[in-house]
Amino acid sequence: METNWQEILFTFFGGLGIFLFSIKYMGDALQKAAGDKLRDILDRFTTNPFMGVLVGIVVTILIQSSSGTTVIVVGLVSAGFMTLRQAIGVIMGANIGTTVTAFIIGLDVGAYALPIMAVGAFLIFFFKKNKVQNIGQVIFGFGGLFFGMETMSGAMKPLRELPAFIDMTVNLSEMPILGVAVGTIFTLIVQSSSGTIAILQGLYAEGLVDLRASLPVLFGDNIGTTITAVLAAIGTSVAARRAAAVHVLFNIIGSVIFLILLNPFTAYVAWLAATLGLDPKMEIAFAHGSFNVANTIIQFPLIGLWAYLVTKMIPGEEVTIEFKPKHLDIHFIEQSPSIALGQAKEEILRMGNYAVQGLEETYAYLKTKSKKNAETAYQLEDAINNLDGKITDYLILISAESISSADSERHTVLMETVRDIERIGDHFENVLELIDYQENHKVNLTEDAMEDLTEMFTLTIATVQKALVSLDTSDHELAREVAEQEDLIDKMERKFRKKHILRVNEGRCSAQAGIVFVDIVSNLERIGDHAVNIAEAILGNRT
Repeated sequence: METNWQEILFTFFGGLGIFLFSIKYMGDALQKAAGDKLRDILDRFTTNPFMGVLVGIVVTILIQSSSGTTVIVVGLVSAGFMTLRQAIGVIMGANIGTTVTAFIIGLDVGAYALPIMAVGAFLIFFFKKNKVQNIGQVIFGFGGLFFGMETMSGAMKPLRELPAFIDMTVNLSEMPILGVAVGTIFTLIVQSSSGTIAILQGLYAEGLVDLRASLPVLFGDNIGTTITAVLAAIGTSVAARRAAAVHVLFNIIGSVIFLILLNPFTAYVAWLAATLGLDPKMEIAFAHGSFNVANTIIQFPLIGLWAYLVTKMIPGEEVTIEFKPKHLDIHFIEQSPSIALGQAKEEILRMGNYAVQGLEETYAYLKTKSKKNAETAYQLEDAINNLDGKITDYLILISAESISSADSERHTVLMETVRDIERIGDHFENVLELIDYQENHKVNLTEDAMEDLTEMFTLTIATVQKALVSLDTSDHELAREVAEQEDLIDKMERKFRKKHILRVNEGRCSAQAGIVFVDIVSNLERIGDHAVNIAEAILGNRT
């Protein structure tokens, strides 16, 4: 009997492992094929909660993970790309989109699982094109889903003869709340609602649980899947925590409603199965789909109420980093390219302020080693990259218009300045990665080294700030001061390198610490170079 238990457990968890790997592999490949379009789709089309629901369904079908969609949404809310009301719609849609996996599993193609995987493997290993390899990964993952399901189902068959398992299923039928708990806990463990539903489909198909016992497990699965969004929101903005709270609230309330309506819902699913002639796996898929669609329809009118409630539950200002441009009005380009250049300049100054904030957060991270500082700095760098693309596109559109020679000079200055600010973002990101390395490898910098870095960081931040003010005011005197300060930064870098070599020779500084120190100093010196580029553009041209 012991050997049988071992065989059952090994086969079941092996099948579950194959299933979870396959769904992630397939989802990752679909995401790669979609590229950065997913974020754009979520940003562009979620104009209202209803559109949010539709986009949530589509994106979740594409990446095969409601948790994945919700994590992206939490990030977009945190970045100011999306309002809380829009996010609630996407979260509702994600719950509907995730039911597609259950319908895929309901297809009776288990016998062809291995040939499907073979086709996928052939495309992955014998073709160089990324697009073909992505298709191969999707096909391989698709076959893996069924192979994992077949393996799990095979392990479940002997369970029908075990009295302990029979008693448990009787308890699940008599105590629906127990089924909810089982579904929640198992989904928390495997981190995949699709995994729990697949197991439930297997158990139901083998006749190991009845319909009344299955449905509460299905409800619990929806509660368990919220943990990913909760984890993603820890330590992020107030807005992101509110989005995660709505996800939890929406799924718990839906489960409570359907627990109360368990008898009529069970009767409805049985009627649906009889009418459409569904097999057991597809019956669970339809139950899952019906539950999530009905839950969304019931709660959709309450979006405003949920937004109000979570705002009260999680108080605080929504401090977000606005990724979207604020000043780039496309209508100005045709009407007045000169005004459009002024708008571009305002957006560049905003981008420059993000660069200063990013430097300040990076310096704070060096001193405190607080992950919150690092996360904010990384977000600011993302925002700088996003604005870089948007401002550059806007300036290219302006260049297509007929503009005066003075405006043409201003245009050149702004184009160059955008590039310099973007490079400043890249350099402080390099410093962040060096501090990450320092933390992960327990590298200690000496007090002298920290004092040197403090001095250089302070001067570099002040230099970038002065360069931006000179851009804003076209102040040539300030621009000259920036050039002088950059000269100081260069001298400082050479001096600190020599001091570092002395510390290493005296044995006061480790080789690893030396590498971190020299690389940080080098990045700060380059930031100074980009600040002086901005100033020199002002000295060469009046903006």
